[in-house]
Amino acid sequence: MDNIYTLSSLREGQQGKVTRLDIDDSMRRRLMDMGLIPGTKVICLHRSPAGDPIAYFIRGAVIALRKEDTGRILIEAAI
Repeated sequence: MDNIYTLSSLREGQQGKVTRLDIDDSMRRRLMDMGLIPGTKVICLHRSPAGDPIAYFIRGAVIALRKEDTGRILIEAAI
């Protein structure tokens, strides 16, 4: 398990696979509805100049997420 990180720790161009969502019910449901479920491949595309939000490529769509939320999404990095 030494290869487990938070989604927010990915740098541009890096990718990983979602292992767990440690988020409250409403946000968890929204993320899962967008396809962010365990096993999903995620690629970090771009960080805004201030570093928040961050754009990710998830299941064929570009989705911007706040660090507050991505810091609670655990991934297995494929760095």
